[in-house]
Amino acid sequence: MKKGLFLVVCLVWGFPVFAQSEVGPEGYKLLWLLVLLVPLAVFLMVDWLKAKRKGKKWQIFKHNRVMVSLDKDRLYYPDYLELTVKNTGNTDVDLDRPLLIFENFWAKRMFRLKGTNHNRFYPLYLVAGKTHTLQIDLNRFYGHDRKLKRFPKTKVIIYNVKGRRLGSQSLFLRKTLFKY
Repeated sequence: MKKGLFLVVCLVWGFPVFAQSEVGPEGYKLLWLLVLLVPLAVFLMVDWLKAKRKGKKWQIFKHNRVMVSLDKDRLYYPDYLELTVKNTGNTDVDLDRPLLIFENFWAKRMFRLKGTNHNRFYPLYLVAGKTHTLQIDLNRFYGHDRKLKRFPKTKVIIYNVKGRRLGSQSLFLRKTLFKY
């Protein structure tokens, strides 16, 4: 009963809406649309001509894509991790120091990686199509804090110099009862 009454009320109040005449577009609104689209078309044309003069492939969107892989030397309790970063995009990328995170169920420990073997090479300029490999010695971290051996999961996050997150990879260092 209430649903039927609601339907009748909606139809009665809705009739004046259906009876209104349709209004066409106003001329000044079409003019504003042209004012916005013409500069965009000119910008794209100039960008296309610059790429054509340099002999490069013209692309509207430039992709900064980075593929991150993290491998371990043993199945359980590894000594070394190998971080591989490949620039699969079509532009060069400036990588910041990777963030290594040891995760437990309730706690996290974060470390910034500067390099290896007392050599610093971050921030790193990675050309399109190139690969960078970093070997991470976990015993150095375990010597810093013995409790890190109890953390079952590790994760690496890669950022560019401007702070934008480019990719991450995680893996388990030992067996756990829970998959989180």
